[in-house]
Amino acid sequence: MEQLSSVLSLPLALLLVLGWYLSYSAGRLDRLHHRVESARAALDTHLARRAAAAIEAAAVLDPASGLILAAAAAESLAEGLARDDGRPIVEEVENDLTRALLDTLSDADQVGRLRSTPLAADLLDALAAGCTRAQLARRFHNDAVAQAQRVRRKRVVRWARLAGRAQLPQMVEIDDSIPPGLAQTESVPS
Repeated sequence: MEQLSSVLSLPLALLLVLGWYLSYSAGRLDRLHHRVESARAALDTHLARRAAAAIEAAAVLDPASGLILAAAAAESLAEGLARDDGRPIVEEVENDLTRALLDTLSDADQVGRLRSTPLAADLLDALAAGCTRAQLARRFHNDAVAQAQRVRRKRVVRWARLAGRAQLPQMVEIDDSIPPGLAQTESVPS
């Protein structure tokens, strides 16, 4: 009888350890998926704030540049509102806004002249802060996605189907460059 209990205790111990490991892995994967979702929501928020700041800053630019920037920012905001129902980020729209920012605010001398009025300086500071925060939010999001993808590639996660039917998180690859004219004089409010 004693021999039978020792023979059964080893497989039972192995099953308990395996069960604990699978439970731990599933919990970690779930936390990573939640982190990706939170980072994605923050990214969406910061992209919308960048677009809103661009629309406001377009008012202090010359009419042609202001129109280009406002149109790209309005398209980005409209696309952001459509993302509220779970649609992915349309990278081309965000890249268009970045190109418009680069085209209209790359000249440091022009930005310096614009900063001569307090209102324009405040609007450009808000835009610079929005650009910086969007850039950081994208980096945090992509870091969370990379960690989730790394865990999901593990054999035990695939074999035990710990991810369930959740879609594999995807990186957001947009051009979020800050225009040199803004970057040189940027002061991000805390």
